[in-house]
Amino acid sequence: MKLSQADFQERRDRLAEQMGPNSIAIIATSPEVMRNRDADYKFRADSSFFYLTGFAEPEAVVVIETDETCESYVYSVFCRERNRDMEIWNGYRAGIDGVIDDYDADEAYAIDLLDEEIIEKLLNKQKLYYRIGQRADFDARVSAWIKEADEQQRRGNGGPAEIIQLDRIVDEMRLHKSTQEIELMQIASNISAEAHTHAMQKVRPDMMEYALEAELVYIFGQNGCVPSYNSIVGGGANGCILHYVENNKPLKDGDLVLIDAACEYEFYASDITRTFPVNGKFSPEQKALYQIILHAQIAAIDSIQIGNSYKEPHHVAVRIMVQGLLDLGIMQGDIEQIIESESYRQFYMHGTGHWLGMDVHDVGSYKHGTEWRTYEQGMVVTVEPGLYIAPDDETVDVKWRGIGIRIEDDVVATVNGPLVLTKNVVKSIEDIEALMA
Repeated sequence: MKLSQADFQERRDRLAEQMGPNSIAIIATSPEVMRNRDADYKFRADSSFFYLTGFAEPEAVVVIETDETCESYVYSVFCRERNRDMEIWNGYRAGIDGVIDDYDADEAYAIDLLDEEIIEKLLNKQKLYYRIGQRADFDARVSAWIKEADEQQRRGNGGPAEIIQLDRIVDEMRLHKSTQEIELMQIASNISAEAHTHAMQKVRPDMMEYALEAELVYIFGQNGCVPSYNSIVGGGANGCILHYVENNKPLKDGDLVLIDAACEYEFYASDITRTFPVNGKFSPEQKALYQIILHAQIAAIDSIQIGNSYKEPHHVAVRIMVQGLLDLGIMQGDIEQIIESESYRQFYMHGTGHWLGMDVHDVGSYKHGTEWRTYEQGMVVTVEPGLYIAPDDETVDVKWRGIGIRIEDDVVATVNGPLVLTKNVVKSIEDIEALMA
């Protein structure tokens, strides 16, 4: 499944309507990034740029201009020209004609003409919508264009009187997923769930973390996908390192392995974490902690209801996990005081989720002013409670030390309640042990 050009046009239509009359928006894609000498990282278009265009080539800038009535707008693309020699080396380019024929541009220009052509487009516009602060080098170019346009005031022209952060509009658009976007995210989630299931079946004691990571990446690649973030495969105490990505240690018999890994499908991300025993059987201590987190995660997912606060899943999860730690004797004291003082952060130091979409940590505000915003139809959020007992934490009985557990799923807020996109990978103790048997 892919989005159609009609989908991208509908997004531009909505953007132009919100821009208002006599306005202009300038959106640049990501720059190519060098990995080391003569070798670049594989190019991936900027998410918001692709969201509005469907165009995935580097060295591209889009301009949207509304007229004085806002009844119509002009959609222009600045891109690389066709070049046979360069295409032999680096691949096919759409070129000027291609962005008009295949990407519905009204106008197309060679990217080399951007500095020259953009001034005319800026003249006499009331508002400029621009993604301020994304790239310092491009910010400088935009400032120079505005200065040049303003210098024409004595001839009756001039640049935009207002500069407005474009992300305020586009981020809010991206936060609310359409039916088609949720379908793409479901595909990404299904592939990622298959990879986690495969990893549970392939893991064995003395296997290297990177070898287990390779099993995940194999499933991603077989489905035409790439990882949507750096994969975390942390065995034993490495599971207590929240962003552990070295993945270079052996997996030991009797330890848990925490895998936080998922893929991106057609520019839409998934994000899954599962924690399971390397040898297929939870120890009593592992089982006790795991069950607390699973209980907290299920309850947190259930709290993702239209109208509930964004923070509700976190509050629900924290209360359940603190009570569980008290019951096990890992913490002592009054539950209300522990929650109010946040002393539980010794074992749970991150939030319970984040927006998910084209980016793993997706765009969209979490608050309206000082108030947490509430869930609305089509918002997608992760739910990922965890407990991490450091191997050198001498305040805790030795039998608990070095255990790190997180469980994460991707959830859509809907009028019918939470829709779990990642349900295809097991997470109960019984189901994990049965799968790994």
